[in-house]
Amino acid sequence: MTPYRYETTGRNRRTLVALGLVWGVIFLAIALLDASVILMALIALCTAPALYDLISGRRSGLVLGSDGLSWFAGRRTGEIAWNKIDHIRLDTRLDFSVRASAVLVSGRKVRIPLEATPPSEGFETTLTDRGITVRRHHFSLLG
Repeated sequence: MTPYRYETTGRNRRTLVALGLVWGVIFLAIALLDASVILMALIALCTAPALYDLISGRRSGLVLGSDGLSWFAGRRTGEIAWNKIDHIRLDTRLDFSVRASAVLVSGRKVRIPLEATPPSEGFETTLTDRGITVRRHHFSLLG
């Protein structure tokens, strides 16, 4: 079985466009609506993680190998053997992002970093094709 690999970087067009749109709206609000500069600066501060990702080009990804599941996101890494995983849980959150967790045989949940999680449709198909149980949970507030 060939390993499934997913890799991404913070230096991408989507991040650049999102930052451009947010900053454009901020500048327009200041110029046209006479919005508070302090309030707009606080809103702009919320874009700092995206700006850091864009500048640093930090890589993240996930590998489904024959031995188990592994991931990396910046300095964070993790690896779990298949015999320790009961199922993979995919939670759709209220912002429509999908969080992936490996639920171990012991019942403990190990969250896969959001930036290392592949797009949910292809990821779920790949997991089920490999015989791995996937449980979907939509819009749960706790979990």
